[in-house]
Amino acid sequence: MTFQADWPAGLPIGDGWVEAPATSEVIFPYDGSAVTSGPAGDAALAARALDEALAVAPAMAALPSHARRTALMAAHDALRERRADFERLLVLETGKPLVDCRVEVARTIVTLATAAEEVARLHGETVPLDLLPSGEGLIGFWTRRPIGVVVGITGFNYPLLLAAHKIAPAVAAGCPVIVKPAPATPLATLWLVHLLRSSGALPPAAVQLVTGDVEVGRTLVEDRRIGAVSFTGSAAAGHAIARAAAPTKVLLELGSNAALVVAADADLEAAADAVVRGGYYASGQACISVQRVLVEEPVHEEFLTLLAARMKDVTVGDPRSPQTRVAPLIDPAATDRVLDRIGRSGARLVTGGVRDGRAIAPTVLAGVPEGAEVWDEEIFGPVVCVRPVPDLDAAFAAVNASRYGLHASVYTRSLATAFAAIERVDAGGVVVNEVPGFRADNMPYGGVKDSGAGREGPRFAIEELTVTRMAIIRPS
Repeated sequence: MTFQADWPAGLPIGDGWVEAPATSEVIFPYDGSAVTSGPAGDAALAARALDEALAVAPAMAALPSHARRTALMAAHDALRERRADFERLLVLETGKPLVDCRVEVARTIVTLATAAEEVARLHGETVPLDLLPSGEGLIGFWTRRPIGVVVGITGFNYPLLLAAHKIAPAVAAGCPVIVKPAPATPLATLWLVHLLRSSGALPPAAVQLVTGDVEVGRTLVEDRRIGAVSFTGSAAAGHAIARAAAPTKVLLELGSNAALVVAADADLEAAADAVVRGGYYASGQACISVQRVLVEEPVHEEFLTLLAARMKDVTVGDPRSPQTRVAPLIDPAATDRVLDRIGRSGARLVTGGVRDGRAIAPTVLAGVPEGAEVWDEEIFGPVVCVRPVPDLDAAFAAVNASRYGLHASVYTRSLATAFAAIERVDAGGVVVNEVPGFRADNMPYGGVKDSGAGREGPRFAIEELTVTRMAIIRPS
């Protein structure tokens, strides 16, 4: 299974594309075949990209709004024109089912358009300075200015969309950006960067990409000259980056073990559908996929029966097929890790828990004991854990007992329960009667506790990537 690149060879650094010191095969997770060879950068190229970004920062900050908007809309239009090719490429490099890759491309298109629209909303306000007598006669206003060079580091599971959420707000804010994709999935991000650099509206060095190992990442985030680091990935990696980057501003979109609460008054059929829909998309490799299900005891057994009956309809197979919902994980090590956690969980296996070819059969675990990793930690695989709770107070307490807090959801027919969840659940987003994996790309998105800091969504990311500059004028 091969793919012919539609962008220049090498890495987009400075005003051109430079030869990488090495190459690395991109592997199709479904069968282990090579898709193509991607450029592998090193710390020296990362340092060069930093110098180029710093050199272009004044020009990027002075770039007029219409140019930033034009660049984003040009990439939007080009991506929309080639969306089927991007979908195919994403299937090959991530191994995600085609249905999920189609969603990723559609959301990336929306993200680019939304960021372009936000360029027109990047403004400040006047401030009354005469609250004290010393301020009489003064005129005050503030503007938002680019924070400086942005380093964006992305995960493997949604490489195109995650890169868009780093690059597009940075461009909109007037910041040069260097993106480092996950080593396993650099291709779609390389293509996106090429589309932006080809717009003709930006200095080419305003958007750069460097691939490589931990040394490349360390070179980028430890440089005190940058303005911000935006990272999406595991909590452990995010914590390490935050320590290494300090005191530079760091935006972290980290992991979770998203919970779904089923109240006794819920539409159980809809809730069971939601667990299947929300637990196994992207083969479970999503930070807000359903992992923990807390069901009030009076309806627990009925719900479990409904859930088990639906599992036969979750198609496992070739991710290129539109019918496939679960495919092999990103690599064999991830598969071994998930199966090991299932085996050590001490839970009752309702369904799945075994290999299905190179994939893991969609898994439901019941009676998960306290302290089990499959409950406490992010599984990042097609595994859902179901546990009964005596009441909603216990359910909300169990949701909040986690060290994570990205998204959670509750299924209920009660408006009072819905508002109780919104008030009491400690998470970045609370979703009522829909999966916790719901995300509109224009909304504020982020977590609390070990799920991260800061918010994405173009409007909110642009605010994170700009700083207020106060102007104080005495006219006379």
